[in-house]
Amino acid sequence: MSGGGTGRKKDGVVLDVGGTEVAISSPDKVYFPERGETKLDLVRYYQAVEQPLLATLGGRPLLMERYPAGAGGKSWFQKRVPSSAPPWLRTTVVSTPNGTTSDALVAADLAHVLWAVNLGCLGFHVWPYRADAPEVADELRVDLDPSPGVTFSQVRDAAWATKDLLDELGIRGFVKTTGSRGLHLYVRLRPQWDSYQVRAGAVALARELHRRHPDLVTDAWWKEERGRRVFVDFNQNAPHKTVFGAWCVRPRPGGQVSTPLDWSELAEVQPDDLTLATVPERLAERGDAWRELPSQPQSLEPLLELSRRDREAGLLDAPWPPVYPKQPGEPPRVAPSRAKRPSRS
Repeated sequence: MSGGGTGRKKDGVVLDVGGTEVAISSPDKVYFPERGETKLDLVRYYQAVEQPLLATLGGRPLLMERYPAGAGGKSWFQKRVPSSAPPWLRTTVVSTPNGTTSDALVAADLAHVLWAVNLGCLGFHVWPYRADAPEVADELRVDLDPSPGVTFSQVRDAAWATKDLLDELGIRGFVKTTGSRGLHLYVRLRPQWDSYQVRAGAVALARELHRRHPDLVTDAWWKEERGRRVFVDFNQNAPHKTVFGAWCVRPRPGGQVSTPLDWSELAEVQPDDLTLATVPERLAERGDAWRELPSQPQSLEPLLELSRRDREAGLLDAPWPPVYPKQPGEPPRVAPSRAKRPSRS
């Protein structure tokens, strides 16, 4: 842990974080009303999980979700670092689908994370590449998104089904809670594919899961077609998309954490019990469930082979989100219920 010393100043504290001074204003401001945890409690949480946190998001650009008044208050997403940022802060240029650029925060070390916490950042959404290699996506993120009416038991079953398929393909996946109702599976990739290829692999994974488990899993982009099934959100792997970070605290009143798990824990875990109050002790007792992830880069090629098979069978690309330019091989971007019916004349 690089928390270092703590100094007092008027209405705040100054932390020595690995040799960098980080000012924390209004440290007693309540951020999480369910148990009354404060801004300083959140700082202490991130100090406690520093090592596994930086092992997963270190060196990556971050999209900040800001709640200056605490969870439940006014919020906004902030991609651009303000001009008042200290000179030691590392940033990197990121783009949106329409080409707009901005200087985003890089998770260079714990001081950068705590600087954002002081601004009221209660959520870090992480790019799937490192700031020093933006052309390479080195993570596949499988977002198991529960449709309305779907239980966590169904999401668990979908996670196990995904693991079985990945195992069959020779790909090792790691699971975490989202801090909300779903689950994420991460695959650390060898640094040789871009986001378009990773998304193609995610589409193929979603389609194969739906073929094998049609009553449990859906790859339907349009909500009206999903029913009470777990949606595999392949578009979370589209270029410039971010996913809520591992070990990061959600802006919920209870301070739930997106917590990495060992697969053996999944059957019994209750995601709402994993909070900034409970996760540090859990980490101390069990260790980092994702400790092998950085050293286990996998090949995307088995999923790209599935993608090629689907294309050869005549399947078009899956729909992209509306903010993206029209893509080659993409079907019409219109919900089935709104598609024009053929004329009967």
